[in-house]
Formats: sequence, structure tokens, C-alpha cells
Amino acid sequence: MTPLPPDWQATFDAYNAALTRRQFFRTSGTGLGVAALASLLGPRAMAASAGADTLHTAMTEPWKIAPKAKRAIYISLIGAPSQLDLFDYKPALQGRFKEELKDYLGGQGERLTGMTSGQASFPLAPTIFKFAQHGQSGMWISELLPHIAKMSDDLCFIRSMKTDAINHEPANQLVYTGSMQNGKASIGSWLSYGLGTLNADLPAFVVLHAKHSSPFSNVQAISSRLWGSGFLPGKHAGVSLRTQGDPVLYLNDAPGIPRELRRRMLDGLGELNRRSYEQIGDPEIQTRTQQYEMAFRMQTSVPELADMSGESPATYDLYGEYSRTRGSFASSALMARRLVERGVRFVQIFHRGWDQHGSLPRDLASQCKDVDQACYGLVQDLKQRGLLEDTLVIWGGEFGRTVYSQGTLTETNYGRDHHPRCFTIWMAGGGVKAGSVYGETDEMSYNIVKDPVHIRDLHATILHLMGIRHEQFSFKSQGLDQKLTGVVEASVVKGLLA
Repeated sequence: MTPLPPDWQATFDAYNAALTRRQFFRTSGTGLGVAALASLLGPRAMAASAGADTLHTAMTEPWKIAPKAKRAIYISLIGAPSQLDLFDYKPALQGRFKEELKDYLGGQGERLTGMTSGQASFPLAPTIFKFAQHGQSGMWISELLPHIAKMSDDLCFIRSMKTDAINHEPANQLVYTGSMQNGKASIGSWLSYGLGTLNADLPAFVVLHAKHSSPFSNVQAISSRLWGSGFLPGKHAGVSLRTQGDPVLYLNDAPGIPRELRRRMLDGLGELNRRSYEQIGDPEIQTRTQQYEMAFRMQTSVPELADMSGESPATYDLYGEYSRTRGSFASSALMARRLVERGVRFVQIFHRGWDQHGSLPRDLASQCKDVDQACYGLVQDLKQRGLLEDTLVIWGGEFGRTVYSQGTLTETNYGRDHHPRCFTIWMAGGGVKAGSVYGETDEMSYNIVKDPVHIRDLHATILHLMGIRHEQFSFKSQGLDQKLTGVVEASVVKGLLA
């Protein structure tokens, strides 16, 4: 390794001495000025300069409760699956094919998207798919999901979800970060921040992007805001595993750089970062150091994680034929099990292409085939390994779909627009009430008539199951106590709890 120049220390000190305005105010948080301010404002004034990890280092913090789940897997279906064609069965609609709903919609006072607001006609579109009741719960499930139907008694269905957003990007930000505004922390980052990791050699929050097999899918673009750390320290952002090449970039050491030399380089870099932090106080310096160390440990842990050669043929059969195809949804579901099995706190699988504004019967059937058996395999695999009891699995999109058709309606083809007023998700394991159905919609799956569940209520319930009181769980940023559930009232949905 090339030695440092003789004057490196002087250069380093001079650089750190050149404080910027931002650095001045940051370091002032430990000086006489903040002491004087604290004497006027009390202990609360000190919260802004609290360290990033102080919240979850003491088990006596008042926001902590006994957890039902140690880890979670969130299956995020980007684009919004149609509740009318999958879970919210409305048989009375079958005799009302093409009934005009323009007057009905006018009475609802709903804001429509720009894609359908100009339609001259709003014909009612009953589902063309057959439904049947399954399990002791008697849950109505579409023929498109035969494997999920087999495990209905393992699942907790919420038929009365609602949201505030009518378009994809704000709706996704709301469901995955708790706010339609940019810059907020994602749910996985909150759990990483509050609960830490169960395995120091792997990230606490891992993101998988499953490729879809359908050639017809309307694939929505998504941004890293959905798994970003926002105002939380950067180390809590989700780490994406790639579907091609190395799971993580630069996983292998460069040619000619043995591991011992890399260790010495990191030690030297860590010492420089330590001195820089002492003089500047920027918490992101600590984040960089921790990420360098995590990357070093991942060089050993990730290759073992990615090597699926030890999985049995029976396991691959359980997840389905595409489970051997890297990057498929089935392979991602199997990887999610391997991750939580090794102590990853939160795994999020993004599967895009659920935005069926047209050709819904064709495209929705293809999307369901992509995920149906793999979801069944994941839940059953966790169950038989004794992991389901303390692993929370969540399945759903960002909103629902309309009962009326977007565009041309025929007996075999239709599309559906966005519908924020009601939709269905399901959860499994991790302390939820298995074999249950919560909430109810009206005869057209248009409005909720029983037990509404807002996105904020879902977040409060997830945090509760993971051992966190959402009302007291916050992070000081820009002078505010930032929360996943925001400042609007949110409640734990006790009817979902086992």
C-alpha cells in the first residue's frame, strides 16, 4: 500500500478546519450555545442532537413492547391488483353487465383520474372469473389464485383497506413511507432503525426486484424513495440485491488486492473517518464507516446466501417451476425465506405490472400465475421450518380498481382504473389472526361499509406486531418528531391480532 505523504496530517487538519455553515451549526450542537439553549428550553431541546442509534440501544425505551414478529416480508405488487377479480366477490353484479354508472359516480363525489374522467360512459364491468369459498373462514377467492386459495386458513384478509392517493407514485410513497411527500423514511428503514439487525454480517433491510414473466404487463416505474432511509441515517436504507451478476456490486476484491490488504486499507480509512468525525461531527461519516465494514463482512456472507445449490428438489417444487430461474418472483420468494432465516429483519419483494387499465383478463391472469404458487410456497416453507409464527408476511398493492370499465367493455375484455376507496390485502404469520376476514365493502366494491383500515392504521398494526408503539416511535428531523404514522390519528387494528 502506498504510504501517506509526510504532510498528510497537516493537510487533513486544514481541510477539517475549514468549516462550512452547515458544519458550524452541526458542531454547535455540542458547544456552549446549545447548553444555554437547553437551560431555556429544557431536556427536549437536546433531542435534535441525539445520536442516530440511541433510540434502539436501550431496551427500556417506552415505545418498545413485546413483539409478535421478529422479522417481516412485504410482497409489494406495484400497479394495484384488482380486488373485484381476486378477493372481493360481488355475485349480484353478474346480472348488471354494462349498466351505466355515470349518475352513480356523480352521487359519490369522487375525484376521478385523468384517464377516465373524460369518458362519455362508465359501464359496469362484473368480473369474468369464477369464485369459490375456501377454508373454515369461507373466504371467496378467484380461480386465478388456486394455490393461495389452498392456504386461506393461514391468511388474514383485510377487505376494507383505503388510501388517500389516486395515482401510483403518491400512493406507493404513502403505503411504503407513510407520506405522499418526498424525503420520508420507508417502513423497512424505520424497522431497521428501531430494531437493529439480527445478523451483523447482513443488512437489516434487503430489497428484491422480481422480474415478471408476462410480456403484456404495464410495468410501472418505481424509485428508490420506496426503500430509502429519508431523514434517518443512510445505513438504514434498503440494500437491493441484483438479479444478474454479483448480487452486490464490487462484492469481490479487485485483482491483486488480497483480503488482508483490504482489511488494512479499511482500518486506515476508518481512522481517517474517526478523526474527521471528531472535528466535524457529521453523522454520515459514521454511516460511511459502518457501510464499509458491512461491505467487508458481506464479502463472506452474501456468496453463501446466494448459493442455492443446497436447496432440495422438494423445496424448488414447492415454490414452482420458475424458482430455479434467478430473478423470477418464485426465486425471489425463496431468497426472501433464506434472508429471514439468516436474520435479515425486513425483506421487500417488488413485483411490477399490476396496472391493468386495459386487457385485464389476459394480463391479470398472467401476473397471478407469476406469483400464486410462489406465495403459497413461501408461507408453507416458513411454516414447516417453524419461522411463520414470528415472521410477518404482507401481500398487497397501493390501492384498488374500479367497478366500471376503462375504455371499451366486451363480454371477454375490460380494464379498470385506479380506486383508492377500497381494496384488499392479506397478511400471514407474525401474530395476525389466521383464517379471518376483516372489513366489508358495499355491493359494488366501491365504498367501505364495515371496519375501514387506512394505510396509517396498517402501519400502526405492523409496528405493533414488530414490538413498537407507533405513537411514541419517532425521529427528530427539521425540528419535528417524525413518525411513520404521521401526525394524523392512527390506530392498531386489534381485530387483526391473534
